[in-house]
Amino acid sequence: MPVDFSGTWNIISNVNLEGYMVALGIDYAIRKIAPMLKPQKVIKQDGECFTIRTQTTFRSYECSFKVGEEFNEVTKGMDNRSCQTLVEWKGDKLVCVQKGQKKNRGWTHWIEGDELHLELTCEDQVCKQIYKRTV
Repeated sequence: MPVDFSGTWNIISNVNLEGYMVALGIDYAIRKIAPMLKPQKVIKQDGECFTIRTQTTFRSYECSFKVGEEFNEVTKGMDNRSCQTLVEWKGDKLVCVQKGQKKNRGWTHWIEGDELHLELTCEDQVCKQIYKRTV
């Protein structure tokens, strides 16, 4: 049985968000606001079906998927691009590949203790975030 990601997670670390947003083509104003936000992730997992909601006081984004099934995703609230997305298990990690206008785009989630790790990639940029499970 894969790891259970269900829960509410608050960000505690965010490295290279600016570089990642530049690679995505996010406009200057949003890039200046984003580092001040404290995103919270709410993950609901039912077997291989996931809903991941990332919420801030400024914007929220929700994505639902089934592991191993490719789907069309519109990254509304982020860079508003359409991409073909596939999430698969690689050991205890959830690995997402997003094919579209940007090269090398995707993310990887994994858990270490009570921390949720997230690496976001786009082109040659990697943003590393760590979230802590709320009690």
